[in-house]
Amino acid sequence: MSWQSDWAYNKYWVMARSQQAYNEIRNLAKNNQWTKEKEHKYEQIVIDLENITPTRATLVTAYQHVWGYFKKIANDDEKKTYLKYLDALSPKSDQLGPFLADLTDKYEVKYLQKSRIILEIKKS
Repeated sequence: MSWQSDWAYNKYWVMARSQQAYNEIRNLAKNNQWTKEKEHKYEQIVIDLENITPTRATLVTAYQHVWGYFKKIANDDEKKTYLKYLDALSPKSDQLGPFLADLTDKYEVKYLQKSRIILEIKKS
């Protein structure tokens, strides 16, 4: 798997754990000049995040990015549900993630269907 494919898979999952790590990876990928050294650094960042629990703030950021795929196509009820779940969101009580995973399938957003954040939500 190329690093671009791996990054596409991990992007929102990383964002849901650490904005700092997300920015660090984006910096590594800047100018599309990827090296073995950068690849090892990227892999280490992702491994280090395995033990990081998302916070409300990091989940909100990641979920708002995911919602961006739906905000123009969602119906009014879905928009209301999104806002309700966003308002009530906490890492221990997350109805928004499963709701976004359902929208991912409903609207067949292929990019998100292959993303780690959505795949892990579906597993839990």
